[in-house]
Amino acid sequence: MTDHNSIFTGSIPEHYDHYLGPMFFEPYAIEVAKRIDPSKVDVALEIGCGTGRVTRHLRKVLAKHTKLIASDISPDMMLLAKEHLKDQHIEWAIINAQQLPFDDGSIDLVVCCFAYMFLEDKAQAFAEAYRVLKPGGMLIFTTWDKLEYNEASNVFRHIAKPYLPDPVPPSFRLPFIFNDHYVIKEMLETVGFFTIKIESVEKKSICHSAHEAAIGLARGGSLYHEIMKSNPQWIEEICEKLETELAHQFGDSPMVASMRAVVCETIK
Repeated sequence: MTDHNSIFTGSIPEHYDHYLGPMFFEPYAIEVAKRIDPSKVDVALEIGCGTGRVTRHLRKVLAKHTKLIASDISPDMMLLAKEHLKDQHIEWAIINAQQLPFDDGSIDLVVCCFAYMFLEDKAQAFAEAYRVLKPGGMLIFTTWDKLEYNEASNVFRHIAKPYLPDPVPPSFRLPFIFNDHYVIKEMLETVGFFTIKIESVEKKSICHSAHEAAIGLARGGSLYHEIMKSNPQWIEEICEKLETELAHQFGDSPMVASMRAVVCETIK
């Protein structure tokens, strides 16, 4: 989870939350929340809560008495989440998903949206989720589907690639490498999960303007630090090119592109 921590630092969390949050993550936060049966949850754990977008929906759908623990490995991301969700009866924790500090069979629901793909040892993270879940408890998580199904992200990477080192850094592909249904199912079965539902879910990524989408993609994503290391002056040039291309392909105001994620529900 170290890579995840180093990626989402500095100015990235604010741009990530303001621009990419509504555009990419809000639709799937709603999707995940509607799949939860609150009557079966006394204790819930969110892994990779980021800036709290999914957390907000979890707190709304879960019963008032339900204990909600929102965790992340990045203090910078969690700082924003805490600011957004003050006095919401949420426990906050800096946690490595590969070493969960909870007793066996102590949690009813584990939720992880768009974080497992950043982990070095995904099988260990799944094993930990299985360990802390009560019998009958649910793990629900999302990861991005292949890059070509995520149109705005795909355009951004095509434009950014000439500005990056050759070969491109791991963060170029990292968000889009963990989406093979068979591989995911096999990993879950290996650690003990038995009822597994995996599906690709398409949504529309909508932004007020191509300009705002370009800022979010260039300044709020996993490649920002790599671009800045190459040449800080390039970021504005990339934003300008990206805005033009996004507007050309998906409209200027609003910008509407297709995106696709893998959504998995599994029971212990």
